[in-house]
Amino acid sequence: MAVILGIDPGSRLTGYGVIRHVGSKVEYLGSGCIRLGSDALPVRLQKIYAGVSQIIEQYRPDLFAIEQVFMARNPDSALKLGQARGAAIVAATNHEIDVAEYSARQIKQAVVGKGAADKTQVQHMVKHLLKLPGTPQADAADALAVALCHAHSFQSLINMAGHATKTVRGRLR
Repeated sequence: MAVILGIDPGSRLTGYGVIRHVGSKVEYLGSGCIRLGSDALPVRLQKIYAGVSQIIEQYRPDLFAIEQVFMARNPDSALKLGQARGAAIVAATNHEIDVAEYSARQIKQAVVGKGAADKTQVQHMVKHLLKLPGTPQADAADALAVALCHAHSFQSLINMAGHATKTVRGRLR
């Protein structure tokens, strides 16, 4: 069993999603957004750090996953996104949680089945996979998708390790 915190970083709005991963099943625990307003960037980064730290203290995740920076048309936006990611990552590492990073394409592939999926497709699949009664807000859905992607990757590693163990045992008999 593992509790996974997924983060969709942003300099104005940072989404978070928390799931419990047990075997091949996932269970929704919570999600939402850290709203940062229009304060100066250093203040918004502090809010991200404090908000992610509070979520970590509330849910006590075992694993932390975050979306990687993609190169946008505007380099200034990419730099701000990188700083927002950094604030969230520092919150995780200060709580001694390992950090996994996934590209937007990997996340969409894991949740929707195609790397070029749009936001509404991600929202729909997150709602379906987690059996949610309603459609989550876009940034929260993206964060839940990050957590789901990590759960799939984590399960694949467990399956490969189990297969390797069976193979080794088979040779020893």
